[in-house]
Amino acid sequence: MVDGTAKVEYSIDTSSLMDWQARYYLIDVFASLVGQIDALVSAARLFAAQLVREEVESVGTVGLIGWAATNKSIFVPTKTLLADALAILDQFTGLRDPRAEFEEADAYVIALAQQRNGIVVTQETPAAEKQRPRRTHFIPDACRELGIPCISLLGMMRREKWVL
Repeated sequence: MVDGTAKVEYSIDTSSLMDWQARYYLIDVFASLVGQIDALVSAARLFAAQLVREEVESVGTVGLIGWAATNKSIFVPTKTLLADALAILDQFTGLRDPRAEFEEADAYVIALAQQRNGIVVTQETPAAEKQRPRRTHFIPDACRELGIPCISLLGMMRREKWVL
C-alpha cells in the first residue's frame, strides 16, 4: 500500500491527460498546473504507458500531442509492461472494450502502477457507477481488486497539495 506522505510515482491514463489539456483544467485558465505537472515529470514521478502516448496522438489536442512529444521520457515501452498487462487482461477479461479497434492502454496503465508500487491516475469511474456499462471492469474496478490505489487528476492535485 502507498504511504500517504511518501513521494510516490503516478501512472497516468489518457483520460486524465485529456481532462487536463482539453476538457476541464485548460492550460490558459490553470496555467500553474503545467508547472506542477512538469515538476512531477522532472522529479521522475509521473509516467505513462507507451499506449497512452499512442492514444494521445490519436485523440489528443494539438497542445497535448506537443506536450507528449516534449516529455517522451515519461512513456514506458510496451515490452516493459507486456507480461503484467497480459496477466491483468487474463484476470479481468471485462476490462477490454468490445468495440475497441486498437489495443487499449488500460491494462498497461495498471501494470505500470503495479510494477512501481505507484498510484493510477484516471478519470474513469467504476462499472457500478455507470447506467449501462459496455463492459464489466474499468480501471478503478481492476485497481480495487488488485489493491492498487486509483485516484483522479483532482485527487492527485489534492495528494500533492497543489495550490493553483
